[in-house]
Amino acid sequence: MARPSSFSSSMAIFTLAFLVIFTSSSSAQLSTNFYSKSCPKVFGAVKSVVHSAVSKERRMGASLVRLFFHDCFVKGCDGSILLEDTSSFTGEQTAGPNNNSVRGFNVVAKIKSKVEKVCPGIVSCADILAIAARDSTVILGGPNWNVKLGRRDSKTASLSAANSGVIPPPTSTLSNLINRFKNKGLSVKDMVALSGSHTIGKARCTSFRARIYNETNIDSSFAATRKKSCPFPGPSGNNNLAPLDVQTPTAFDNNYYKNLINQKGLLHSDQVLFNGGSTDSLVRTYSSNSKTFNSDFAAAMIKMGDIDPLTGSKGEIRKICSKPN
Repeated sequence: MARPSSFSSSMAIFTLAFLVIFTSSSSAQLSTNFYSKSCPKVFGAVKSVVHSAVSKERRMGASLVRLFFHDCFVKGCDGSILLEDTSSFTGEQTAGPNNNSVRGFNVVAKIKSKVEKVCPGIVSCADILAIAARDSTVILGGPNWNVKLGRRDSKTASLSAANSGVIPPPTSTLSNLINRFKNKGLSVKDMVALSGSHTIGKARCTSFRARIYNETNIDSSFAATRKKSCPFPGPSGNNNLAPLDVQTPTAFDNNYYKNLINQKGLLHSDQVLFNGGSTDSLVRTYSSNSKTFNSDFAAAMIKMGDIDPLTGSKGEIRKICSKPN
């Protein structure tokens, strides 16, 4: 007579084990409705701050998109780029690719403050970066997409990881770009589409000086214009800015690709996408079809947001984005 109870208890243990496994695996998945019950007002809170910031300075939209990219490429989309240095670690903000370059931290802090008021302790800084990147794109005229959420925040950051070469420099060759994106699970198409974010934003003279003075695959009048505010050899003018898209620098469109076809890519790493190589055909496609570009860009941003997120019980939900709890 003991068998039924032993069978039922075994079944209960099995069911519990299954639920534990299922729950832990499902919690590791990002979803578009992650905050639908816990913080339904998150999107409105983020968008209002982003809209205000971009209205004051349209370049900020590009800066927020770039923050998300630089966060995801270093140890995943975990908000680590937002962490300031502490006594126990040196963060990523002074790394080569970020120092005096990555910006928008004050806007993220304002977003976090607003989100904390509507639902304290719920939304991660990593997710805020993902939403802000999407909102910035839309506000500047680009595509919309459903942001996958559920990331948690890293408790630490790493200067060495940010300096390890995972973020492609403006001197990158085409093969270098392809390989660095491939290492993050992103295809050649993803890479070319994501490069299209350079339809907005600006770059410092120090990142394009070598191109405008030394390279031959560049429109001569375009180079001459850029030389006026970027003297050779420097360091005078190092921090002078030029638009990445000379045609419509504050609008998210496909003119970036048209510029490449006309040899008006500002960075070496821009022009290599159209220089007789394997990505020429994609550049031609995006230059002539804005719908295809917008669709591929949105898909690539979603894929990039999937890079090694902290989920479930990993990491934390920071109260303040610039420091661990």
